[in-house]
Amino acid sequence: MKLKPKLRKAIGLFTLTIFIIFFAPLTTTYAAVLLRLNSSGSTVVILQQRLAALNYTITSVDGIFGQETRRAVFAFQRDNNLKQTGVVDTTTWNTIKNRQMPAKKSNKNVRPSPAEQITIAQTVNPTTSAIVATAKKYLGVPYKFGGDNPKGFDCSGYLQYIFAENGMKIPRTADEQYKIGTSLTQSQLKTGDLVFFTTYEKGASHCGLYLGNGKFIHASSSKGIHIDELSDAYWKPRYIGAKRILQ
Repeated sequence: MKLKPKLRKAIGLFTLTIFIIFFAPLTTTYAAVLLRLNSSGSTVVILQQRLAALNYTITSVDGIFGQETRRAVFAFQRDNNLKQTGVVDTTTWNTIKNRQMPAKKSNKNVRPSPAEQITIAQTVNPTTSAIVATAKKYLGVPYKFGGDNPKGFDCSGYLQYIFAENGMKIPRTADEQYKIGTSLTQSQLKTGDLVFFTTYEKGASHCGLYLGNGKFIHASSSKGIHIDELSDAYWKPRYIGAKRILQ
């Protein structure tokens, strides 16, 4: 039976109203969830870095939303009077992003700031030759996003590991490593200095160890632990600075 135009219009409006009432809220709720258990990627890295900076327990910034990250989210939500779900929705994300001061004290480990870490590190002061020898020991080890051991390294995990093997503690991520030590011009570089590049995001997002003669060793995403030239066509325009942390 052919419906009259006015009747068709009325039915259409009724159907739209039913959808808005019953289904739109579900869609909105789903869209509000940004990160949850088993999420992965660069946004999870940012979340983990931010939670760690706020002194919540994040032992590995690996870009994987595992149980440790979920527990840290729970703790943050509890400390900030948010609904405790362990899921990062828009409200939780915006609260984390805008939090300027460390959250109130709760049952979590306190992590030293980058400045405090380098102060601790300088009490050990390994030799440059020892650091370089350790770095070269892992040539050929494959690249792994979030990797921090000889089964697979990312750039900052590699640097943190080789310094830790020599009793020196440095931050986990490239951007935090860029905050420590003494800034250098490229002409001031010496063996053992840290060199930094901007790659997948603005700022220091890749790092390596300077070996002298324009060469540096790093965890390359395509070649694993590898030695490259600062003058390389890819690395030269992405170089942003260097830091000296060895005395």
